[in-house]
Amino acid sequence: MLFSAIVWDPSKGIDLGFFLIRYYSLMYLVAFVLGWYIMKKFFSNEHIDEEKLDPLFIYAVLGTLIGARLGHVIFYQTELFWEDPLSIVLPFSFKNGFEFTGFQGLASHGAAIGVIISMYFYNKKHLKKSMLFILDRVAITVAIGGVFIRIGNFINSEIIGKPTHSDYGVIFKQLGENFPRHPAQLYEAGCYVIVFIILWFIYWSTNKKEKTGFIFGLFLVLLWSVRFFIEFVKEAQVIQRGSWTLNTGQLLSIPFILFGFYLIFRPKKETQSIKK
Repeated sequence: MLFSAIVWDPSKGIDLGFFLIRYYSLMYLVAFVLGWYIMKKFFSNEHIDEEKLDPLFIYAVLGTLIGARLGHVIFYQTELFWEDPLSIVLPFSFKNGFEFTGFQGLASHGAAIGVIISMYFYNKKHLKKSMLFILDRVAITVAIGGVFIRIGNFINSEIIGKPTHSDYGVIFKQLGENFPRHPAQLYEAGCYVIVFIILWFIYWSTNKKEKTGFIFGLFLVLLWSVRFFIEFVKEAQVIQRGSWTLNTGQLLSIPFILFGFYLIFRPKKETQSIKK
């Protein structure tokens, strides 16, 4: 018997009778609302007009969702472009008749790119500071937001870990399985809590935030390193072809990590030129 294993078989959401509030969607809502309150604290600390906070929220939500969806399709499910293109932008599948599916595929790498692009347009129109200034602060909110997204993945029994081949692990009953897997989603969520604490401490207790881009660079290194190593206990989201030992998620994480190191260690003179 699997005495140490946890049997995981939650409901899909909160059933209101006329509407089902899915836990995954609720976790996204918590992440965005918490991010809004954290950014409000930063704006207040730096005497930035709070009127600029609401458009930031809108840009961040759109950038995250659009980037995450397109990132999933481009990196993991390109066949949708010719098999079911409308399902890319609509929460429905038309491949085998009309079916409401929700947006079942969202990629964190795409979300990261989407947030960076949306912050560029937000900063250009509203904040009008250094691009890295806003990314330094948004990165802290993304770190804690990632915790709730991964909890949502765990609730949905998706982005699962590999079998543990032992009595330890989680049995995902929704997948029709009876053997334990690594709760990779929870590993990742726990690591993101640590990343958030580190970035929070650096912002409030050191002068590193004065070096524009440092916090964002450290965020890239820490968060995507976590993603890189956790992938070793995750099931690959796409079938690997050839003899690659690294999966798609790991390969996509490497450029983010390298760019993070660049931001952390770039010369002070270059830092000043970017701030102008």
